[in-house]
Amino acid sequence: MKKIKTAIIDIGSNTIRLVLYSYNKNEGLREFGNIKTVARLRTYIMPNGEMSEEGIQLLAETLKSFRLILADYQVTDVKAAATAAIRQAINNEAIIARMQNETGIMIDILTEEEEAYYGFVAVAQSMDTSSAVTIDIGGGSTEITLFKNKKLQKTVSFPFGTVSLKQKFVDGSIINEREREKLRNFLQEQFASLNWIVDAGLPIIAIGGSARNIAQVHQQKIGYPLSGVHQYEMKQEDLKKLCDYLTEFSFDELKQLDGLSSDRADIIVIALEVFIALMSVVHANIFQISKKGLREGLIISRVLQGNPKAYDKYNVFQESGRQLAFAYGRSEEEVKTLESLTEQFYRECSYLHLFEYNEADLQLLKKAAKVYAIGEYIELDSSSQHTFYLISNQSIPGLSHVNRVKLALLASYKNRDYFMRFAQPFDGWISKEELKKLRDFGAMLKFVYALNMTKRNVVKSISIEKISDFLQIQVMTSERAIAELAQAERQKKHIERVFKCEIKLIFKEEGWN
Repeated sequence: MKKIKTAIIDIGSNTIRLVLYSYNKNEGLREFGNIKTVARLRTYIMPNGEMSEEGIQLLAETLKSFRLILADYQVTDVKAAATAAIRQAINNEAIIARMQNETGIMIDILTEEEEAYYGFVAVAQSMDTSSAVTIDIGGGSTEITLFKNKKLQKTVSFPFGTVSLKQKFVDGSIINEREREKLRNFLQEQFASLNWIVDAGLPIIAIGGSARNIAQVHQQKIGYPLSGVHQYEMKQEDLKKLCDYLTEFSFDELKQLDGLSSDRADIIVIALEVFIALMSVVHANIFQISKKGLREGLIISRVLQGNPKAYDKYNVFQESGRQLAFAYGRSEEEVKTLESLTEQFYRECSYLHLFEYNEADLQLLKKAAKVYAIGEYIELDSSSQHTFYLISNQSIPGLSHVNRVKLALLASYKNRDYFMRFAQPFDGWISKEELKKLRDFGAMLKFVYALNMTKRNVVKSISIEKISDFLQIQVMTSERAIAELAQAERQKKHIERVFKCEIKLIFKEEGWN
């Protein structure tokens, strides 16, 4: 699969969403359109189990409007998937036939197992958490999965979601304390029935719009210095405090709250109670948000059918880092050169006990080498500022928020002053000892980057020798590297400060004695 242009239509119980994707090998998967309609189809399920004519017409009108958008974007490959609301309607076969006849869109009704599986696929391919319990709460159903070492172990789907729970437990616009207590008891009983999650002690990964909104509200409340909710982490206590905080607002005030979609104002506390109950049963310490869910699972599965090597769930950053480097003008050969030289330099330093060898440090350095100074793509003179902004202000699959900050600090290193300026908003995130180590690593990366300043990839190997009171760095090249030598001489001061001794450089061309 070299290039695709695909639309995913997600017909949920709360919202109906059209998402447009493009994919090619170099750029990876790109979302270039996202349109949402709040339909709340679950509320159109009548007591006899059928979806009402009003609900069916709402679905048809929404799909007809989507067809116009698909025509404008010239997208013909369309995958429409329906979840709980259509699945639970006893007249779903008639609905599917009518939609195909009236709109030309063929809808697949996902089974509970399929819905849970696609959510797992999205999480596994976009996060570095190796084992967890996932929860995808929609309007009419809630899917729970357990995976260990990125392998799916168990799935279950509960026939309740935020909208149906509101219908069952809430009389007014928003839930009150008495109703919350009844809801908690119900949820505790439901989740405790799954013996495979009781006291599992694994992180909870939450999928879906309610989870994203909770993260956004919490970030607004605490003045979070990073953007993006993917891989955002909270504690159970954070969820409880946020739940209590939100119950102080009226319905109208909730609709105006920054970070909270107005269409979720009446169900956000219900979602929080669901997550809190699950954390209690699982005995989880960490609550993580996945921005990727059912839709991403569907499109990723589609991509993998055509290109099985497009993703590696065991090394998520490998692909996301490659795409990030490519997006800002870095060739694969240049990336390989920078990674190789960085690893050689670090290992040489470790042999001489200049750094204490640590595999995690080496992997972080290689990741940073891949995207070091990508801000040059925007402007050479302010490369450092642009690099830090580009990395710290976008979600990067496979990186926690703390590691994203570490990567941004390393990849943007210019000097000690800039480093501390960029680190200041994240005071308390990283210990002073680790901050100093990162600063030293940044200086090392700056020197290594100088060895490929012409981007000709002529430097092939580095060796370091301790001689008397100085370090001698020998650089082997495939051809003359006058520019690299001159740039390395200018930048060696950064590592001289780290090692607290003089550095002498020797450049040798392969084949010459």
